[in-house]
Amino acid sequence: MSQVIPIRSTDALGCTNTPVISEKGQREVFCGLTGIIWLHRKIQDAFFLVVGSRTCAHLIQSAAGVMIFAEPRFGTAIIDERDLAGIADANDELDRVVSELLARRQDIKLLFLVGSCPSEVIKLDLSRAAERLSRQHMPHTRVLSYSGSGIETTFTQGEDACLAALAQTLPSRTTQGKHLLIVGTLADVVEDQLSALLRKMGIERFDFFPPRRSTALPAIGPETVCVLAQPFLADTAKQLESKGVKRLDAPFPLGAEGTTQWLRVIAQAFAIDNNQFEEATQAPRQRAEQSVARHRTQLQGKSITFLPDSQLEIPLARFVYQELHMKLLEVGTPYLHRQIMALELEQLPSNTRLSEGQSLELQLDRCDADQPDLIVCGLGLANPLEAKGFTTKWSIELVFTPIQGYEQAGDLAALFSRPLARKLKLVA
Repeated sequence: MSQVIPIRSTDALGCTNTPVISEKGQREVFCGLTGIIWLHRKIQDAFFLVVGSRTCAHLIQSAAGVMIFAEPRFGTAIIDERDLAGIADANDELDRVVSELLARRQDIKLLFLVGSCPSEVIKLDLSRAAERLSRQHMPHTRVLSYSGSGIETTFTQGEDACLAALAQTLPSRTTQGKHLLIVGTLADVVEDQLSALLRKMGIERFDFFPPRRSTALPAIGPETVCVLAQPFLADTAKQLESKGVKRLDAPFPLGAEGTTQWLRVIAQAFAIDNNQFEEATQAPRQRAEQSVARHRTQLQGKSITFLPDSQLEIPLARFVYQELHMKLLEVGTPYLHRQIMALELEQLPSNTRLSEGQSLELQLDRCDADQPDLIVCGLGLANPLEAKGFTTKWSIELVFTPIQGYEQAGDLAALFSRPLARKLKLVA
């Protein structure tokens, strides 16, 4: 069943007051374990040990597509029949696996114990295990835990849970002066581009979280402000705010306009002169606008539906509406965090149909009625929808691909134009 819940706000701009279809029913999403795929590549001295079943192991291995000659920095401690039957002590078995792993992999400085549906079902307390193992293996290796279970979660929440756990360990900042923390896993090339822009704007004291190495955790203090680079980090933001960090409200750096707005919020927080801001951003912004314009001709006027999957849906909808001039039919998201999404909602047209949660059959019925030109959806829905004649884009590709910042704006637009171009070629 679905019900309409109005957003409580006095702001009449955009979609701020638009009723939201709240749905609870069949869902089609990956679990939070999937976040390991990009997290293990980012934090280069960390290891992610999933405490789960063989199904968990197969999911991670197939999703990662790791080459056979490259030893990955993730693995699975398999819960088998002996653990489930209570014949073996699960904690003793976990201690043994961790000791063997760390003896073999001396490069691991940070070990995450990642909970799964099976470990939660048997009530294995990984937080207590992490404390015990951290005491045993410190100072060489710190052990933390978080849940990547697919029970009532979506796959990007794995990163949120991981960073929220890591945020608790951030050291205190002793130096004076305002300090910026950019929160969310970004590709190294995007970090380098944003770093150059910030320095050109005149901002020198900034860090990215998570860092590339766990031994370089950024220090935070009363003068630290943070800005989210990913929209699905509500728990991480809450954890940082509890430690005295102020969060800057900003749209997300997707496309030329989104990146400009994101950077402008930072510039205002650091009292950067407007002329200096324009000088730093003008050239890359123009390049981004030109790159996006090449795809706008094909996409403007085309209709699009976002089915809930990654929590990127609302910022992406703002981008395709604002910069590609597409027609939004429905924007669905697994969870709608009204505070984090406030500035994005203001920029959507007021007649946009918003939905939160998922009832798969009802959403597919609306797709049949709407007949959108493009549907952004989870991997498992793409083939059935294509078989019905729809054109689709995998939403997970928008997570795995570097799409933030000016230099990636054209690549982001291409992710939406490419499926339609492919369809034209197939028809021809």
